[in-house]
Amino acid sequence: MGPTASGKTDIAVDLTARWPFEIISVDSAMVYKGMDIGTAKPDADTLTRAPHRLIDFLDPAEPYSAARFRDDAMAAIDEIHATGRIPLLVGGTMLYYRALLQGLSDLPDADPTIRARLEAEAEVEGWEALHRRLVAVDPAAARRIHPNDPQRIQRALEVHALTGRPMTELQQGRKAPNLPWPVWRIGLMPAQRTWLHARIARRFEAMMAAGLEAEVEALMVRGDLHLGLPALRAVGYRQVWEYLAGEYDRDEAQRRGIVATRQLAKRQITWMRSEPALTVIECDRPAVADRVRRTVAEHLGGL
Repeated sequence: MGPTASGKTDIAVDLTARWPFEIISVDSAMVYKGMDIGTAKPDADTLTRAPHRLIDFLDPAEPYSAARFRDDAMAAIDEIHATGRIPLLVGGTMLYYRALLQGLSDLPDADPTIRARLEAEAEVEGWEALHRRLVAVDPAAARRIHPNDPQRIQRALEVHALTGRPMTELQQGRKAPNLPWPVWRIGLMPAQRTWLHARIARRFEAMMAAGLEAEVEALMVRGDLHLGLPALRAVGYRQVWEYLAGEYDRDEAQRRGIVATRQLAKRQITWMRSEPALTVIECDRPAVADRVRRTVAEHLGGL
């Protein structure tokens, strides 16, 4: 696991060439078809050399959840084990890791009506105002959730609206996962945040040059997609969508996309710091791939 732009995919592909690993993607945006550039989805050549499960199989109009990911990942793990290979989970959607490794709470399903209402209120008041509302009904969740994290603010308020109880209280009844396999965690973490920020800026600029604008335009012209969908909340897509809708210019879309990606990376790093038994490898040091390979070799022994 690691924050966005930390080099996870390249290192994972390198590992599959040396050991009998098979990759399972842990990425809430790569699941969607037609969203390739902005999600940094592996290209065809990479997928030929190192196939990835759980990418590119869902229409952007369809929501995907941590619960559904857990079911899909468990099935993929079983199938990989049946072939005598080792599942290698790779990605940065920390909620999905937590769902798989720590279990799921008994929370209500999403309610489109309540979500649409909260989206409309946020359009008028702003997400910071809704975060202040969350402070009043679920202060513990508000402390965990950043005011610039609309998806999680919306979910916490939605759960409270549906149940009348704080989401934090409901999450205390988390169902145990009872995974039947040992799990080893490797985390790519930059020692210097400035290194990651520079990579994020270069990558987003490269995405724009590679055609992210045209990719988002193709999603817009469908007519059935909107910014309330989880797929379009992915960093970069919302900002380019709003630019194409005339809310600001291309330079501002790029600036906002880079800022949103940096905020995502900060949240991912915060999640990683709470992960138990995480083997941390600093991804901004020289020869990071060599250090990962040595660490994996020591863990796997003579395999």
